[in-house]
Amino acid sequence: MTSQKWRKYLLWFANEHVEFRLPEIKSIASLFNINIRWIEKPNQHPYWVVELPSEKAARQIASRSVGLRSCMELWAQGKTEEELHKNVRSYPMELMKPYFKPELSFKIHVETFCNRQSQAEKVSKIESFSYLPLEGSVKLKNPDVCLQLLEYYGLDSNHIPEKPYKLFFGRWIADGQRDVITMLSLKTRKFIGNTSMDPQLSLYMANQALVQPGDLVLDPFVGTGSLLVAASHFGGYVLGSDIDFLMLHGKTRPTRIQPKKERDKDESICSNMLQYGKGSQYLDVIVADASLPLWRPSFKLDCIITDPPYGIREATERIGTTKNYQISNHHLEGHIPSKVEYGLHQIYQDLFQFAAQHLKMGGRLVCWIPVVRRDYSEDRLPMHPCFQLVANCEQVLTKFTSRRLLTLEKLHEPQEKYTGSDVNSLMGDFRAKFFQYGEEQRKKRKLRKMLATQAYRQREEKEANCRAQLEDRDSSSSER
Repeated sequence: MTSQKWRKYLLWFANEHVEFRLPEIKSIASLFNINIRWIEKPNQHPYWVVELPSEKAARQIASRSVGLRSCMELWAQGKTEEELHKNVRSYPMELMKPYFKPELSFKIHVETFCNRQSQAEKVSKIESFSYLPLEGSVKLKNPDVCLQLLEYYGLDSNHIPEKPYKLFFGRWIADGQRDVITMLSLKTRKFIGNTSMDPQLSLYMANQALVQPGDLVLDPFVGTGSLLVAASHFGGYVLGSDIDFLMLHGKTRPTRIQPKKERDKDESICSNMLQYGKGSQYLDVIVADASLPLWRPSFKLDCIITDPPYGIREATERIGTTKNYQISNHHLEGHIPSKVEYGLHQIYQDLFQFAAQHLKMGGRLVCWIPVVRRDYSEDRLPMHPCFQLVANCEQVLTKFTSRRLLTLEKLHEPQEKYTGSDVNSLMGDFRAKFFQYGEEQRKKRKLRKMLATQAYRQREEKEANCRAQLEDRDSSSSER
């Protein structure tokens, strides 16, 4: 049934994390060595029309993408129903006929974007394709052939047009991996923390890092291990490190609201991996300071995915002290080192230098950076001479701040130490500006509340004065 000739396919996306679509699809195409021909330049619409060399390529993309809802072989498209049916009739019958055989069951599925339709309306649309020479039996569950009608009503749910802007018809090939987001949901995960990464974003990161079976993946700021779960889902062998001893040992306060103030004894990153059946791919996590050398120079990784702390909900710390003292041998064994602030500029300088040293050639570093939106410009992004920037996506956090997911690919080995001067200019004072902005917003809210209270009191006084004047007038009239 498949042909090696290039054919048109429709990629149908979920309407969220729009900026992440293109980097994810390009990464998956790179992973499977798929050449994609873009019929239309990718845009904000939830559909892309592309040409692919084979049906196998379409299935490979769908087998990894978490932003993709479904993929179909595109037979026709149009701006009206009449135009769509005209184009369906003109589509080469020799390309459709292999799927209309008597022994093949089928169904026609109707899906709309930004609109709802009754079952009767859907049945009417299905019956409009009665001219197709479908000879098999109808089977609504798991048919041999699924034909799809997709109707696009735009992005504005407050102003839905009567007729769709675009209609597409073709043969369904495969669904994306949206069900994995639900499977890895934080709501049902055993061990989570205040900053556990959303499953969808974690899977985006794993895809952009090109994680594949057998890869060695590290998260040097592992936290509760959400990124390890995502990497292991795609076959990676995972390990992590973090300076927070209590977090790695499940001794922090529970994140979920519950009567008890302590976590269960089996809450850990390892228990999460076992929960999803990935225990064999879990190597270990260790308590370590990211600013201090830990691994042998010959130690190599396939990719690094991480989300360093920003100093907002999680502290940025490294081992150090402002005091000058020496620990006696008697107390050395049970000594817990003191910590000092670990500035954002230093965190990323050390991270980039570590990645340059320990990533294999062609390996990827995928990490988040926090930015003040009004200060951002692409030429101020942190860079390293050993890497090239592959992707740069924004997730808006507030009107004032956002974080950007950077994907960098190693091109050559380091020749000299990285100074990290670019990092200082963009992120060095992020924490101070974040709290400064928060304080400014609190003052504005307080001022608005005060002005609203004053206006309310003035209205009350005015109404009271009016009532008093009316009462005086009434009493004067009665005396007369």
